[in-house]
Amino acid sequence: MRIVKKAQAGTMQSSDLMVFVEPGDDLSVEIESTVKKQFEHLIRQKIDQVLASQGVTAGTVRVTDRGALDYAIEARLETALKRGGEG
Repeated sequence: MRIVKKAQAGTMQSSDLMVFVEPGDDLSVEIESTVKKQFEHLIRQKIDQVLASQGVTAGTVRVTDRGALDYAIEARLETALKRGGEG
């Protein structure tokens, strides 16, 4: 999948997250989180897993997390990618 336009998904409520995607030449992932110290590696691992499963190799992904669980991270990122992807 190729990201062709800016898109977002999610909310800023507790236990949720906002995901922003936009086109780019390289793949870049930025994470802000209320639990970054403890769980950044797990959040990044889930994001990398979803990006790989969707075949995303370029673009910018920004995540603002408010303590979301894995399934929420996956769902929000997949939604943002579908909104910003081609097709």
